Amino acid sequence: MLVLFLVHYFREGEFRNWNGLIFQGVFFGVFMAIVFPYLFGKFAMNHGKNIYPELGTDEEIETEGLANLFRSVQAVGGKLFLTNEKLIFKSHKLNIHTGQSDIPYHTIAEVQTTKTGNLIDNGLRIKTADGLEFDFVVADRESWMEKLQEKIN
Repeated sequence: MLVLFLVHYFREGEFRNWNGLIFQGVFFGVFMAIVFPYLFGKFAMNHGKNIYPELGTDEEIETEGLANLFRSVQAVGGKLFLTNEKLIFKSHKLNIHTGQSDIPYHTIAEVQTTKTGNLIDNGLRIKTADGLEFDFVVADRESWMEKLQEKIN
């Protein structure tokens, strides 16, 4: 309510509407303290559970985890999968860029650790033999790095 008061006061030079300020403060206070956490928890609980990649005939998932893939400037949310044949990223439906990216292990030339935003140690960069680069954000980066190195060696 204090921020709303200051915005109105500095914009108009005086403050006249105390009832509106009290209503807005109570309404947004209740919304942010009760409604927003409830909705966030409800949607976050199902995040990633309904993401399944399209697999080949004899292909099996060995490891999976939530991840982001940078496609141009957008970090696309989804899941990363290690199978017995390839690395798969499958986006969730709430992204602008959706779909599945498959990277067969025999095409991977290099795997590097990176820092997301040059600050956070949670990035993986995968370079393929044909010059493509895939930048991922993952949890437990060292585990992913170790498993990927096993697959490409």
